[in-house]
Amino acid sequence: MRFSLVGIDHQRAAVAIRERVAISAGQLQDSLALLRLHVPHGIILSTCNRTEIYSAGNGGADPQKASLEFLRTRLDVTDAELLDYVYTSEDRQAAEHLFRVASGLESMIVGEFEVLGQMRQALDAAEKAGMVSLPLRHAFYGALRTGRRVREETGISKNALSVSSVAVDLAARIIGDLKKCKMLVIGAGEAGRLVAKVAGDMGTPDIVIASRTKERAEELASTLRGTAIDLDSLPDELMTANVVVTCAGAPHRIMDVSHIETVMRDRAESPLLIIDIALPRNVEPEVGRVPNVFLYNIDDLTEISNANRKQRESEIGRAEEILDAEVGQLVSWWQDSDIRPIVGALMSKAEEIRSAQLNKTLSRLPPLSEEQRENLEAMTKSIVTKILKEPIQYLKSNGNTYGAEMVKEVFQLDAEIRA
Repeated sequence: MRFSLVGIDHQRAAVAIRERVAISAGQLQDSLALLRLHVPHGIILSTCNRTEIYSAGNGGADPQKASLEFLRTRLDVTDAELLDYVYTSEDRQAAEHLFRVASGLESMIVGEFEVLGQMRQALDAAEKAGMVSLPLRHAFYGALRTGRRVREETGISKNALSVSSVAVDLAARIIGDLKKCKMLVIGAGEAGRLVAKVAGDMGTPDIVIASRTKERAEELASTLRGTAIDLDSLPDELMTANVVVTCAGAPHRIMDVSHIETVMRDRAESPLLIIDIALPRNVEPEVGRVPNVFLYNIDDLTEISNANRKQRESEIGRAEEILDAEVGQLVSWWQDSDIRPIVGALMSKAEEIRSAQLNKTLSRLPPLSEEQRENLEAMTKSIVTKILKEPIQYLKSNGNTYGAEMVKEVFQLDAEIRA
């Protein structure tokens, strides 16, 4: 069995690349259907910081190469260009990465909670699409369990930040005092909810929630004493907002240069701070060139996220101890799973031979008592068990395809080898 990872994340690719492979919740089922053309079993994890494909194969096409082809198709680049951004790993190394992601160790904001929910959603979507094999399911369940353990047993998530809270913190650093500001939040999903909540906790007196669906904006605004609008009302709100945080899951840009230029002509000399934490981005990058507009994207949160990592360094080691033990359990399960068909076939063949030879011997002997027959039965079974003990221990301790193939050939077994 091969467990494979192919991905692009914030550590290797800028937001301009990540947004080209980002897959929203609304696109996930179609993307899984496309992935199925490349691999029979796979899970897509796509967040603001990463797009990763986890796959498992039992022979046939190379799942890693197939996943790379899937990503190359989405990026519409050559193989050489793709290798500038992508990372790959297999088996234990891939599992370690998955468990680190679940534990918040690979996040821009170390220890953040949101990734656990995103992983659960990715698994559920793949289950719905019929793309999850037993090894994939076991790996993700193990990763989710590890992520919860790390947060419960270490201080990695104490006073945890999120991309949303860091965006508000950046706004406070630039503006100085949010208690005198009007903030416009574009997006009424989980990220928008967190932005609005953190801004409210920091004393922002006027928070406006904008969404393509006004009902969602109203639902969020009602919990925060904010104001709800739909996207058609954006121009009017932009006229008076001091800070705009965008985090809408839109497939296209919500604000472009002409849009903002029109707004800024009527704002006199009042500056406008825009923090775009959506992926794909909600705001055209060229908007940052408009006079008196200060545009930041998710990659501009690096300074704050690095400070957060340093504060949590002492807990990272404790988290990695938990992670190592959990990954070890997963690898042992994989090895047992891989060799189980061979062990079963080996024991079945040995039992078939033992039974046939015993019956042949009994047919040549004088009639035996029930007790004598049972003793012979027990003795022959014991002999077979002792003969098979070392080959089975070898398989379990090595747990690789080569060892299984060797045992299969030596004993002429008819069993599938999981690669």
